[in-house]
Amino acid sequence: MVGTLDWGPANEHPDLLADPVAAAIGDLPEAEVAGIDPELADTAAFCERYDVPLEVSANCVVVAAKRGGEVTHAACMILATGRADVNGVVRKHLGARKVSFAPMAEATALTGMEYGGITPVGLPGGWPVLVDEAVAAASRVVIGSGLRKSKILLPGKALTGLPGAEVISLAL
Repeated sequence: MVGTLDWGPANEHPDLLADPVAAAIGDLPEAEVAGIDPELADTAAFCERYDVPLEVSANCVVVAAKRGGEVTHAACMILATGRADVNGVVRKHLGARKVSFAPMAEATALTGMEYGGITPVGLPGGWPVLVDEAVAAASRVVIGSGLRKSKILLPGKALTGLPGAEVISLAL
């Protein structure tokens, strides 16, 4: 197992998942979930408290891409040890004039998830999910559950099968 958490099958614990995540988790039978202290949901605090190495933790960043007055959203999955090249790789890949991190209120309203727990599982249809190569190659990664009170553990390759998923080199 990873860290000091009590992991269990995610599809058996919908109470630990945001509604859109619970609705989509059946497509990921290998996903496990564990409850955590919601005050420790942010990556650094989570990893320190639960003995999860940063290189096993992956963050989901929601971006807003703008071009010609149109705004589209995408999710970027990057290991906690790296940073996504939002203004270079992501902007070019999405064909946008400008890309920025989506404001918290917008990201939570659009995803139906809590800030600090947003995950690529259960995102709105049509959203690109850009998965960094290192995340896709990881044997196991810890990601958000849609709620701050839990985390999901699954193989990195499982993220590549999500709707809209594309594996690219995102890291700076």
